[in-house]
Amino acid sequence: MSTKQHPKIVIIGGGTGLPVLLRGLKQYAVDITAIVTVADDGGSSGRLRDELDMPPPGDIRNVLAALSDVEPLVVELFQHRFENGNGLSGHSLGNLILAAMTSITGDFVRAVREMSKVLNVRGKVLPAANKSVVLHAEMEDGTVVSGESKIPYSGKRIKKVFLTPEQIEPLPEAIEEIRQADLIVIGPGSLYTSILPNLLVPKIGQEVCEAKAKKVYVCNVMTQAGETLHYAASDHVKALYNHMGCAFLDLILVNNGHIPEDIQQRYAEERSEPVEDDVDRLVELGLTVIRDCIVSYEDRVIRHDTKKVAALLVSLLETQENRTS
Repeated sequence: MSTKQHPKIVIIGGGTGLPVLLRGLKQYAVDITAIVTVADDGGSSGRLRDELDMPPPGDIRNVLAALSDVEPLVVELFQHRFENGNGLSGHSLGNLILAAMTSITGDFVRAVREMSKVLNVRGKVLPAANKSVVLHAEMEDGTVVSGESKIPYSGKRIKKVFLTPEQIEPLPEAIEEIRQADLIVIGPGSLYTSILPNLLVPKIGQEVCEAKAKKVYVCNVMTQAGETLHYAASDHVKALYNHMGCAFLDLILVNNGHIPEDIQQRYAEERSEPVEDDVDRLVELGLTVIRDCIVSYEDRVIRHDTKKVAALLVSLLETQENRTS
């Protein structure tokens, strides 16, 4: 363990899963750093990325909102999405504010830093790179699909994903945070379009592989059509290892809680099913498996239980602390 005032957790991901987890973690006395993907090219983020030549702000915006410690109305304002208006429709106010701050400061990373102050963010929010990256997927049939938003809709199985341009520099601060971490959390989030775009940034993946901290993968509860159709938990791990070229995980957190039949049926319509926690294969891969009911249902939407997952992750830090004290 480090001698820092609070243990340091570095969380790497994006999409909708990461903010859910962060809302639970910020209740604890831990030092949080979120490293967030900049590969998004759809919706409001994609439009701002194309029109203003800036990294996509959407995933960063959601993480800032999740970690903010301000009046709920301010967060609601930041997250407000315009439903009509010529040119405004579809944009969220937070994305526009981040775009304006990038224009004012001349730098996206500085814009995120300044917005973190405005929103009284509990922790650090760092983009995986200071410029947009393009995510590509090579499918099993050899075809290549370009663009994060297009990959899940190709209707084909993914063989591997990769980034362009080849010369992408991570933030020195992100590298330093990984080196100083006491626990590194991968996920939750879409495997190929939220998690791997971070780890494929040169040096970030390498630093994660070499980091002394324990590394835990928070496995998705449900499979995703177009990304992880019929994947068991071990298939997620193998995909991470194949892309990284190293077996870097120590632990995996999987759901063993029951999902009601009516909710399963609704997800089955989207070709989504519960991820099988194939413990024997995970153990063969050298992982410590933590099985628990880590699922919650909000408006019949399946999410990770933010309080349960946060408590489990903090308990890993405490176990580590007891071993080193």
